[in-house]
Amino acid sequence: MTTANEPIDLDDLSRTTYSAVFSDVCDAAGFREQTLEPGLRLQAGRSGVLVGWARTAVSRPVTQIPERPYGGEIDFIDSLNPGDVAIVDCSGRPAAAWGELFSTASVGRGARGAVIDGYVRDIDKIDALGRFPVYGRGSRPTDSLGRVSIQERDIPVCVYGHTIHPGDLVICDRDGVTCVPRAFALEIAEKAREKATTENAARELLLQGGYLRDVWEKYRVL
Repeated sequence: MTTANEPIDLDDLSRTTYSAVFSDVCDAAGFREQTLEPGLRLQAGRSGVLVGWARTAVSRPVTQIPERPYGGEIDFIDSLNPGDVAIVDCSGRPAAAWGELFSTASVGRGARGAVIDGYVRDIDKIDALGRFPVYGRGSRPTDSLGRVSIQERDIPVCVYGHTIHPGDLVICDRDGVTCVPRAFALEIAEKAREKATTENAARELLLQGGYLRDVWEKYRVL
């Protein structure tokens, strides 16, 4: 089991692994429902593999501007730590729950990206940051103020059909998102590195003209 004192090199995982290999390793470990349902896409920021620790929040519908505008959002984003990925459930109402300044503040806190079950805005300005990927259902210019607000954080949240707990390891790329329970993150990460290395060797053999059946027999990956 992983403890808070056992480090994981998130940058190395971003370079050497990807969501599908983590999903395969989770399957082999008996965790067979660890991917988010289709529907999310990279909306803004750099492409590649995003790996980090889940920080969760729920943005619920409201009917008027709160007494403290953006108060829940400010508290949540100001609480982010290096290595965090913001996971926000904003499925209750179709306003934009994430934008440029939220992303900019998150970069300043050392967070690595965001996964929004809802909509995003300020796409070009988030792109200009160059290093903060934001995943969501789509984009919409409608502001969240007086429509939705973050009312809970650091609790289990259900996004894209899967419950993510605070501190889970999330791996996001163009295939989608795989989520690994924190208690097993170190073990799963090590095996994901090993499997990715094996798949690289299998790929080289195939490019050299090797038969798929022989690659399967030798490496047991496809």
